[in-house]
Amino acid sequence: MKKIFIVFILFISCSGSNNEEEVSIENPQQNVESFKKIISDNYNKDSFKFGATLNFFQLNSDTEKLFLKEFTYTTAENSFKQTIVHPEPDIWNWDRVDAFINFANTNNVEMRVHGPIGPQSSTWAKEDFRTKEELTKNYEEFLTELCKKINNEKNIKWMDVVNETIGSNGEWTDKKDGTNKWENPWTQIGKNNDGIPLYIIRSFEIADQFAPNISLVFNQHAGMQPEMWDKVKETILYLKNKGIRIDGLGWQAHLRDNVVLSLNKEKLDYLLSLIDWAHQNNLDFHITEIDYRLVGTNPTSSQYNRQAHGYTNILKILISKRNNGVVTYNTWGVYDKNDISSHEFKYIYDSNLNPKKAVDELKKALKSKSIIPKYLD
Repeated sequence: MKKIFIVFILFISCSGSNNEEEVSIENPQQNVESFKKIISDNYNKDSFKFGATLNFFQLNSDTEKLFLKEFTYTTAENSFKQTIVHPEPDIWNWDRVDAFINFANTNNVEMRVHGPIGPQSSTWAKEDFRTKEELTKNYEEFLTELCKKINNEKNIKWMDVVNETIGSNGEWTDKKDGTNKWENPWTQIGKNNDGIPLYIIRSFEIADQFAPNISLVFNQHAGMQPEMWDKVKETILYLKNKGIRIDGLGWQAHLRDNVVLSLNKEKLDYLLSLIDWAHQNNLDFHITEIDYRLVGTNPTSSQYNRQAHGYTNILKILISKRNNGVVTYNTWGVYDKNDISSHEFKYIYDSNLNPKKAVDELKKALKSKSIIPKYLD
């Protein structure tokens, strides 16, 4: 019965039905051209980028093959982070960094370094008895050596210097008791007289000094909370007015099907204004990460439709702003995990590396240069 049902659904979708609920998620009517071919044919490669994240364990795999077929721009998931490269003061591990640099150079892939100073730092740094002097030395030596490592790499274009520095409530992300995964230990080093955390100031100073060839990004997470973004803007303008180089503003768009954002006009209008603000202040705007998590263990066609349009609406916003300044779009991850219990229904390819409806919608938007979002909320 299952095989008959699938064939029936495919027959309906192929016969020209306009009912989105009837589109098969396993075999959408996808555009057969690759993302990279569509981008090459239709966009200015210097001001518009479209790519996907890879992690170290996906190199030399079927995932890498799919990536190279579709993309020419990537973010190395966690391989450049302090937790991997410099987990303790006397321990350094550049193996994953070297592997990604070799991958980028061999395949002429442009890369973003997501090795920021922020939460997700090493367990060593999160231990509560660390002194300010220890913490300062630890992050400064890590960032200095990382910048030296990447500065002359021709395919490394950007680095997210600081990450998730401000919470959705507009307050600085801070330390927590124990070694909580999401704590930010660096705030306890202190603030300057104007209330700006010293680690943020010093991180951009180090990056500018030792990575002058790299575009430096202030990266942020959460949603479209005005109190958070107001604090981000104030901080960036403060640093720029002090003569500190910041080249771009990044947003980690971790979308959720049960949290209205990318299907909502008010939220998307706010994102439009945020991109305008970035370009008006000589900043590139980056979607450094984007995924769309579905709720439940057996998503419906309606959920996959919303996911597809959620991904695509954010892309359409970028397309509409591409002539005002640099914009980039990077999916966070490539394919869903096989383990259904993990609820990892959030990427644009399924667990067998087959394209989901999101791939079809993204390609259609790119080819048509569509800028009209589809609101489904």
